Parts: sequence; C-alpha cells; structure tokens
Amino acid sequence: MDINTRIATRLRNLRDARGYSLGTLAERSGVSRSNISLIERGHSSPTAVVLDKLAIGLGVALASFFDDTSAATQPPSPLIRVADQPVWQDPASGYVRRQLSPPARSALQLVDVVFPPGQRVALESAVQDAHIHQQVWMIEGSMEITVGDTPWLLNAGDCLSMQLNQPIGFHNPTHTTARYLVALATLAPQGFAPRMASHPAPNAPTKPRKTRRAS
Repeated sequence: MDINTRIATRLRNLRDARGYSLGTLAERSGVSRSNISLIERGHSSPTAVVLDKLAIGLGVALASFFDDTSAATQPPSPLIRVADQPVWQDPASGYVRRQLSPPARSALQLVDVVFPPGQRVALESAVQDAHIHQQVWMIEGSMEITVGDTPWLLNAGDCLSMQLNQPIGFHNPTHTTARYLVALATLAPQGFAPRMASHPAPNAPTKPRKTRRAS
C-alpha cells in the first residue's frame, strides 16, 4: 500500500471509530476541514506538523498514521522485511521516517529517522491521557531536542527519554545528516493491561456507584 494511501485510510478509520465529523476533527485539531478531506482522499501529502495536530485531535500518537490495519485472512505477522517497512518523507523538512515494527500487535514501536542538516520540526505532541513514552537514541550525527522548555543536545550514542504530553522540537544544528532510533511505548495506568501506542488510552477507571436505597 502506498504510504499516502495508508495515511489517508488510517486517518479516515480513526475519525470514523470516534464518530467525529470532518468539522469536529477540524475543531479539535486546528486543521481545516478542507485539508482533512484532501488528506483522507489521498489528494494531499500532510506535513509532520499537520499529522501531529490531527493525532492530538484524535488522541493518538503520530505513529498511528503509519500502522497497517488492512484486512487479512491471517493474523498479523511478527516479522516485517526491510523491503516492506513503510517509508515516509516530511514534505516540509525533508526528514525521512521508516516504520521498523512488524504489523503484529505490540505495546512497543520502533522508528528509524534520517534528519537533514539545518532542518527543524516543532511538534505539540500533547497526547495528554495516552501515557505514551518515547526514547530517542542517536546513531549518527547530532540533534538538539527540546522537551517542553528544556533543550538537550544529543550526539552519537546518547539516548533521551520523554513523555508525549508536551511540545517537542527536533533540530539538526549541524551541516551533516543525523540518524536516530525512536522507541515508543504505551504504559497503561497501574492495574491495567498495556495497550498499543496506535490506540487512544482508556479514560481513567471509575468506581461503581453505590445504589442509594429509598428512604
């Protein structure tokens, strides 16, 4: 499946699953209704910033748009060959992300990113209730990653941990290409089984109400 077709299908499925109209998602995400419609029809290639806004509006991680949820007669495979790993390039910054994780259900997702020199991407990444955690491990080059208001300079071999409940900025301040590995995991609230990062976390559980007898 073409990567833009996959994004279009996932966006439409995620929106339908929540019962959101185009207008509702536009209001929740800040992305115009016409732009959402173009993306869902595969007529527009969204930037990372636009996908991030849509992800926040839907209550999922940005990585959710790259999941393969096509119907299959067999269970999802625990193996994905390198030739089958979805590759997507951000039209704005030119950074390239490769989805490494197999289709099989997992609470962990791995992404390989190649980031051009001098480029930057600022993401809101405010999936407040999803309990999504992310680690970035530098493979080559250097990256300046700002988590909230705190900037961190990562060189090859360094690893940074963060939670996707605050703005995160990515900047390659050098003249050489950077490459890093992203690991995303969803940590369920205490006492609940983990869920995939591609699905919104459930609301906090409520205790059963006691039935009040009539006096």
